[in-house]
This record gives sequence, structure tokens and C-alpha cells, in this order.
Amino acid sequence: MQSSQLVAIIKRLVAMQEDQSAEVQERRFEKEGDLKATVSYDPQAQAFELEDSSTHQQFQFDNIDLVAMELYDLLAD
Repeated sequence: MQSSQLVAIIKRLVAMQEDQSAEVQERRFEKEGDLKATVSYDPQAQAFELEDSSTHQQFQFDNIDLVAMELYDLLAD
């Protein structure tokens, strides 16, 4: 049985939230070496910002589940 891709995404997002520094955390999400999205987490605003690499659109989320689902959709394409 393959491990859940959604669980892996959430673990990376939680690690961003749990980082103790006051600096903005940033992670790249790739599929087979192709950049799909970049996510940053601002601890001051307690919000995520996702940039879709194909359209360069940016989306803000204050809910970890919503950003995880959006990332899952981008990585599934």
C-alpha cells in the first residue's frame, strides 16, 4: 500500500507552522522534478500563501486543510 500523499503534504505544512523562528518559512512542492507550487508561511499573520507555478497566481489561506487540499490538487495533475 502506498503512503498517503496528503499526509506528507500536511506534515510539511505543520513543520512550517512549528518552526520557532519569526521568519517566513518557504517550501517548494514538485512532482517528478517539475515545480508545481511554492508555499510560504508567515508566523506573524499565521497564514499560508501558495503560488501556483504554472499561472503565477497567489492564494492566501488561514486554514492548513485548505492549503493542503489545493496543493494535493496541483500535485495530482
